[in-house]
Amino acid sequence: MFDVYSANISYHMADVPPVLLLGVVGGILGSLYNFLLDKVLRVYAIINKKSVTYKIFIACTISIFTSCLLFGLPWLASCQPCPLDSTEDCPTIGRSGNYKKFQCPPGHYNDLASLIFNTNDDAIRNLFSKNTDAEFQHSTMLIFFVTCFILSIISYGVVAPAGLFVPVIVTGASYGRFVGMLFSSHTNLNHGLFAVLGAASFLGGSMRMTVSLCVIILELTNNLLLLPMIMIVLLVSKTVADAFNGNIYDLIMKAKGFPYLEVHVEPYMRQLTVADVVTGPLQVCHGNEKVGNIVHILKTTNHQGFPVIDEPPHSESPVLYGLILRAHLITLLKKRVFLRTPVRIGSDAFRHFSADEFAKKGLGNVDKIEDIKLTEEEMEMFLDLHPFTNASPYTVVETMSLAKASTLFREVGLRHLLVIPKRTT
Repeated sequence: MFDVYSANISYHMADVPPVLLLGVVGGILGSLYNFLLDKVLRVYAIINKKSVTYKIFIACTISIFTSCLLFGLPWLASCQPCPLDSTEDCPTIGRSGNYKKFQCPPGHYNDLASLIFNTNDDAIRNLFSKNTDAEFQHSTMLIFFVTCFILSIISYGVVAPAGLFVPVIVTGASYGRFVGMLFSSHTNLNHGLFAVLGAASFLGGSMRMTVSLCVIILELTNNLLLLPMIMIVLLVSKTVADAFNGNIYDLIMKAKGFPYLEVHVEPYMRQLTVADVVTGPLQVCHGNEKVGNIVHILKTTNHQGFPVIDEPPHSESPVLYGLILRAHLITLLKKRVFLRTPVRIGSDAFRHFSADEFAKKGLGNVDKIEDIKLTEEEMEMFLDLHPFTNASPYTVVETMSLAKASTLFREVGLRHLLVIPKRTT
């Protein structure tokens, strides 16, 4: 996409300290970016819960503010004379390019307008480009970096679709090029290469990915010789940022309340058993359950699955028969295949159902227990749950290590894990 470094490049040990500094500062900026974005998203979440009017209002307000800001900022930059060795028209008028005229006299261009009044792809290509060390001013890079940093934070989370990846690349590239300008007298690396490394450091500091980001940056620039430098800044920025907070996607998931298990279990979990963390009261269904009890359980809990227990006289002692899902219970109630006495009907029950009725429904099409109206007589009848129960659910004994159970739950991708007592005979 940004094939700006396919030619051979060279760097030496003297160039490593500025690159290390780039990674350290990128990690700090990335963690600050995550912190501020998390706070903004929590505010937006409160506003978005009120009504659609608030959502539209805040989106329009940010849009107007962004437009006014971007049209006003180029006035802060001074006009630059067009380079004599330019390979494209200068100034650029009526199309994308490196040299935007923006109220400048003939033969001059506005370097800040060249970044703002271009697409993100063209802005990134301008920042990554080599042999353009004299194209941008220090003040231009600083203004553009601060602008991108702030706008990418306040724009994410509104009702309009807005991503994070490309804005972070643009912000990191402007920061990297600014650092390259500051160290231009102490290193042989050109400003465009600093922009590439700055984008990598800011991505590493905010998103905390290493291998995938390294491959993405290499694909963008089409130069395998950049691999050592990119690896250094990614590892340094990620290590520094991890000392402050988590990656941006983890913070977003926590802010939205998504249930998420970390890849690695916490060390304290190895000292606990599953019995130490289970809580009650336990909601269970019997193999032959009264309809009124099923309705009560479904209305008073949000659980998506329930253990099915057989007790005497249907078994010699209480025993776990299996697991039945909430959706299946609601399907049984809708069909009203009720019994007047608690007896087992076996496989004959399937004559009243088709496979499609037990298929997983799409989002928004889920039946609710509140929509099912039952009479008092029906509430006193029974349902035989045995034919519709998963008789081989995943189970663990109560003495199993919590760390081991957590790993099993996550790696197998379970929705339900039943804990059974460890009996001695």
